[in-house]
Amino acid sequence: MTDLLFSLVSTYGLWVVGASAFLSCLALPIPTSAVMLGAGAFAASGDFVLWQVLATAWGAAVLGDQTGYQLGRWGGPPLLERLSSHPARARLIARGRASVRSHGSMGVFLSTWLFAPLGPWVNLIAGAAHLPRARFTLWDALGEAIWVAAYVGLGYAFAARLESVSALLADWSGLVLALGVGLALAFLLLARVRHRRHRRAH
Repeated sequence: MTDLLFSLVSTYGLWVVGASAFLSCLALPIPTSAVMLGAGAFAASGDFVLWQVLATAWGAAVLGDQTGYQLGRWGGPPLLERLSSHPARARLIARGRASVRSHGSMGVFLSTWLFAPLGPWVNLIAGAAHLPRARFTLWDALGEAIWVAAYVGLGYAFAARLESVSALLADWSGLVLALGVGLALAFLLLARVRHRRHRRAH
């Protein structure tokens, strides 16, 4: 699969980089991180221009997030309810909802790079919750800059060992997501316990 992605990047260039970044932000199962690694490696070999790779991936990711946000605004809570009919999506939407409710703009920021699998659902939820667009755009753009720079930069720096880096990051991202979800649940549980104690005290 990785070899196929790298071949597509080599053949179609920045079109593949932009399309994968945009579509992955709409919850399509596209391994955009591998695409950006490949694009960074091709930039290191002189086939691409580094700043063009960064600008294309970043611009497409922000546009994809804005599209998800707007869909959330149009569809509102009824759209989220329909999407929650699938158990796997329901879990991701619930986590995204908790992130937006508890952390607001910071939840948007973290979902773009640290908890990337939650990103598309956080976009929809932020739109449905009418999080101000200016705040959403600011924190989303900053987060996507980190995500794009990290993966393209790693591909650029470790072009000769791309396969190993790609496999390592796949394992690492799963571990980070699991730890992040565990910490988020722990904080939510702690907040509820404190709230109940406060109510009992009064």
